Amino acid sequence: MHQLPETELTGAVALKPWQFRGRTLLPIVQGGMGVGVSAGRLAGTVASFGGVGTISSVDLRRLHPDLMERTGHLEGPDAKAVIDAANREALDREIARARTLSGGRGLIAVNVMKALEQYETYVRQALESGADALAVGAGLPLDLPELAKDFPHVGLMPILSDARGVQLVVRKWEKKGRLPDAIVLEHPRLAGGHLGAGKLADIGDRRFDFEVCVPEVLAFFRQAGLEGRIPLIAAGGISSHQQVLQLQELGVAAVQLGTAFAVTVESDASDAFKQVLAGARPEDLVEFISVAGLPARAVRTPWLDRYLQLQERMQKAAHVKPHCTMWFDCLAHCGLRDGNPAWGQFCIDKVLGHALDGDVRKGLFFRGSGSLPFGNQVRPVRDLLDCLLGGQVPPTSSVLTPEVQAA
Repeated sequence: MHQLPETELTGAVALKPWQFRGRTLLPIVQGGMGVGVSAGRLAGTVASFGGVGTISSVDLRRLHPDLMERTGHLEGPDAKAVIDAANREALDREIARARTLSGGRGLIAVNVMKALEQYETYVRQALESGADALAVGAGLPLDLPELAKDFPHVGLMPILSDARGVQLVVRKWEKKGRLPDAIVLEHPRLAGGHLGAGKLADIGDRRFDFEVCVPEVLAFFRQAGLEGRIPLIAAGGISSHQQVLQLQELGVAAVQLGTAFAVTVESDASDAFKQVLAGARPEDLVEFISVAGLPARAVRTPWLDRYLQLQERMQKAAHVKPHCTMWFDCLAHCGLRDGNPAWGQFCIDKVLGHALDGDVRKGLFFRGSGSLPFGNQVRPVRDLLDCLLGGQVPPTSSVLTPEVQAA
């Protein structure tokens, strides 16, 4: 069994570690965030302390100038294959980078959205490139056991939001001879980005509350003879040591945070991106329907504010497009490309790319609804982990100035 690494984290013994396929890990999981926000640098740093670092697989070529030089100008039907190949190469590079930074400690996971057109391609690339685990959300990954059957050593972690989803996935996977190695329970009312609810009105449904969902899932595990075999990871709105303690007492093995890691020094996004997220106030956050047809939560920046004002008019004018506006199909089903009047009407890859670069005027900045551990400060991963683990955190860091806040 792997032991926890020797680190300088002052709170490393204050919470219960958890077991993942024979590895002993800190009970902290860094969530996957695209486009390019959580890549090799962030994931590798988190893993180096014995946690789970997660690379988001979406359009990682944006982090590699040579790949963007090769593909950024491409248009037309022939562009898709070249761009997809560049993104596979970028994913391979980021996994290698994360593994080097981790020094063999922790766990390197790759997050793949089920809603992606290239979902299977990214899953296979992550497996072949040596990811320790796959985390799949934005849809039910019922086919993941088949896709990963030749890589039995790789852990599989579906991202779900309620007990019904857990029962469905576990029962379907059991018939394929595989169980999830862990399950992420992501609360739609608290998380950022795409949310695990069918519609906006469902986000606040009590069935998603951890106090309801976790006991229901654990009861299902007992009834199914699976007690103690599938660790649960709570995600959404977590920002303190006390919350982690309470969730572990409720029965979860670990917690997942996204936004709090997005604003760390080691986050792969630009400083301006971090400033927008860290400077956002509760009233700056807004929920809407994404181009993927899912509820989403983001900071109300100038672009999003303008879009929401025009959304109804754009949806009424929705029509099928002959091709993706970026000349590659990032989503299997896209409200803009497919002309679906009930879904979002914008190019999500383009606006997330602007956000990665920190362009507040043009970018879409996904963010969770909870407060951040250090307010509007940008701190190193080490400080965040010490804070969550109950250790001593030095009272110093770079504090955002008012002129760069999101509102």
